[in-house]
Amino acid sequence: MTIQMFEKPLGMRDDFPFIAKKKAELRAKGTSIMQGAGYDLLQTPTLEYYETIGKISAIPDNALFKLLDSQGETLVLRPDMTSPIARVAASKLLKEKMPVRLGYYSNVFRAQKREGGRPAEFEQMGVELIGDDSLYADAEVIILASNILNQLNVESGRVVIGHTQLLQLILKDFGLDDDQIEVVRAALVSKNGVRFEQLANELIGDTEKAASFKQLIITSSLEDWKPYIDFSNSEQTAFYEEMLKLQTIIQRNGLAEAITYDLSFTSHMTYYTGLVFEIYGAGSGFPLGNGGRYDGLMKQFGLHVGATGFGLRVDRLLEVMPPDKEEEQHILILFDEASEEQAHEQAQQLRESGARATLQYAPAVHALEEFTALFSEVRRLEGAKNG
Repeated sequence: MTIQMFEKPLGMRDDFPFIAKKKAELRAKGTSIMQGAGYDLLQTPTLEYYETIGKISAIPDNALFKLLDSQGETLVLRPDMTSPIARVAASKLLKEKMPVRLGYYSNVFRAQKREGGRPAEFEQMGVELIGDDSLYADAEVIILASNILNQLNVESGRVVIGHTQLLQLILKDFGLDDDQIEVVRAALVSKNGVRFEQLANELIGDTEKAASFKQLIITSSLEDWKPYIDFSNSEQTAFYEEMLKLQTIIQRNGLAEAITYDLSFTSHMTYYTGLVFEIYGAGSGFPLGNGGRYDGLMKQFGLHVGATGFGLRVDRLLEVMPPDKEEEQHILILFDEASEEQAHEQAQQLRESGARATLQYAPAVHALEEFTALFSEVRRLEGAKNG
């Protein structure tokens, strides 16, 4: 394979000035909102050990970027932020206080197949609330995620909520074993309705039960969940009652219209052990982010504490955020040797007043135009030759 001079690794992108500027603005606004809600910002290393974060992360092994350090240890580029933050909290922060509220804005890396067409590096922004196993913690992160969407002016922001443990118990009530449940979960994660219906016909012998099973994927309220709950089962009853309390808190915060309760919703992130959710907005067919409770992940670090949080995809947020109504004023000041001092003074005054001012040595503009024309001609000739 011949690598061309201007080619990038698979899944990597260049951020041109306009996008880089929008990301900087989004980062400033998003982190300000998180800090205003009491979350302290944290930055973890880009590289982590494969034996810890690589294996604990819910990201598939073939999606990890791996490399060896000088001691022969296998490292990975961090594939998510939840696992590294859980590592930090378990090793240091939770010894000082509990619970801890941590926010982040960081790059994550996931290797892509050539035909995938998805980014292999992207920014995530989110929070982790570690050391609180109550439903109030779950409500807090859902409300915070909704507030961020609202303050970023994302239209029709909504959250789809499910419950992994309750779904697992209900699937068992339909007579499915663990292997069958995993097959069903895979269809639900990929939102493959056709495959789910096929599985209902194959795995559920009773016609009436199969019809009920198929209705799982159209539940949208907690009232829809009720027929599936075995109220003689204390565990199922407790989960359902907690969801009702969560709904009350969410309604009290004015978010009732923005929430869908989908009993069939589950996540590809296998460390989620309770409530899970996905975040959507008008203008994107993909989730803007996801979150949930991951108490099981903390147990892998030797801690039996509650943990919940969410992560938002910055690239997808940029797609759905409305454009700026006003263009930023940008003033170009051309100068020559005689006017250099005056131009610098003028630029300084403009910058102090809040304007964006660029100084440019005038004779260099002509040289740049000549270089650009020459470069374009060289590229044209190369293209004609290759063609």
